[in-house]
Amino acid sequence: MKIQPVILCGGGGTRLWPLSRTSYPKQLLAPLGGLSLLQQTAQRLSKPGYEMPLIISNEQYRFLVAEQMHEIGITQSPIILEPCARNTAPAMALAAHSIKDPETYILFSPSDHQIINSPVLDQAIQDAKLAADQGKIVVFGISPDGPKTGYGYILPGSEIAPNVFGVQKFVEKPDKEKAQELLESPCYWNSGIFFAKANVFLKAVQDHLPDTFSHALAAIQNAKPDLDFIRVPQEDFEKCDNISIDYGVIEKSNCIAVVICQDIGWSDIGTWQAVWELNTKDDNGNAIIGDVIAQDVKNSYIRSDGLLVSVIGLENLIIVASSDAILVANKANAEKVKEITTHLRHNLRSELDFHKRVYRPWGYYQEIDLGERFKVKRLMLKSLSKTSVQIHYHRAEHWVVVTGTAKVLIGDKTQLVHENESIYIPAGTAHSVENPGKIDLHLIEVQSGSYLGEDDIVRLKDIYGRV
Repeated sequence: MKIQPVILCGGGGTRLWPLSRTSYPKQLLAPLGGLSLLQQTAQRLSKPGYEMPLIISNEQYRFLVAEQMHEIGITQSPIILEPCARNTAPAMALAAHSIKDPETYILFSPSDHQIINSPVLDQAIQDAKLAADQGKIVVFGISPDGPKTGYGYILPGSEIAPNVFGVQKFVEKPDKEKAQELLESPCYWNSGIFFAKANVFLKAVQDHLPDTFSHALAAIQNAKPDLDFIRVPQEDFEKCDNISIDYGVIEKSNCIAVVICQDIGWSDIGTWQAVWELNTKDDNGNAIIGDVIAQDVKNSYIRSDGLLVSVIGLENLIIVASSDAILVANKANAEKVKEITTHLRHNLRSELDFHKRVYRPWGYYQEIDLGERFKVKRLMLKSLSKTSVQIHYHRAEHWVVVTGTAKVLIGDKTQLVHENESIYIPAGTAHSVENPGKIDLHLIEVQSGSYLGEDDIVRLKDIYGRV
């Protein structure tokens, strides 16, 4: 029996703000360089003996997820879209209900974790199979390296299979004193990776979250394909309990076991401190990325995504400079970034949600300048892509083609606009732009009008199903 990996990709975490935003979260980024965390996870779980990974994603990220999978050659992975946020228990129930054979092994994995030693993970999965055959839901336990307060702790019971133990107790995110106390006896961190047979997992959900079980089942039964995706109806899914699998099932069930993952090289990369720890450092203990000048600086993480950052005579700092926000923090306070993001949310700051560059299924746009009654953007359309046919009631637009050829619809007329040519779209006129060529199309867009908000848009037609 093959293993069905399920990759949970719906989280909109901002713990690595300002690099991560709610519209472009951690799992889609590469904080350590190379492939994104999602791509690394998918590659790690694409191997002989495994079915194609099944991805559960927030609808907001659907095109980004699909594009990242295509980039690494994983083009047949089903992607189930959550129409609203309902935490991990409903997402995992959706996945389990979608699997036809009830005896299938399911490996549930977060999409935003780092695992350096994959062979250790592979052995832990084989160990977990023995417990799963006994009707257990197996959580993967990580050996703690200190009294950290951001993780759930597992106290193991008696051994039920090689390297697999029953669970005596769960302790959810203890304070520092309690965490230190727990380290004095055998304990493990809850990695958020779970392994079970589909029927065993669903029975546990039915026992402890019966509403989630039934509404997730209805959502899968009423799901419909849409391009590369599987859409479940919101009217079914939103009735599921908004609860994590840990609180809703794992901590209540009597069929839980823990498999020990020694030396797996695991990290949830949940803070900038963790990013610093995992990065390559210079002789002064600094991890430096981008355009940075550092003099007499020690044990710091300094990242620039465009700006020149100069640092003199400091140590133990986190400095992250993006195009529109800068974070400066002591490494000891790295977990308090969430207090900044809470402040941004309460004050409706766009920096919580968006970068200057905003990705769309056809490419991206990036704001260049903004003033009274005008806004300047850069637009990039991928080959053979097209914006929606749309209307703006409060602004007119001028487009200048910088690279490529644009096929522009204005009203009922279509024309080609070449490099160094421009075109004007009056307010209230239906329009779209298409890239018919083989190279990326770059435009400069100048908006002018009384209101320049992104919500001044009425989509009339859209090849990406956004009408």
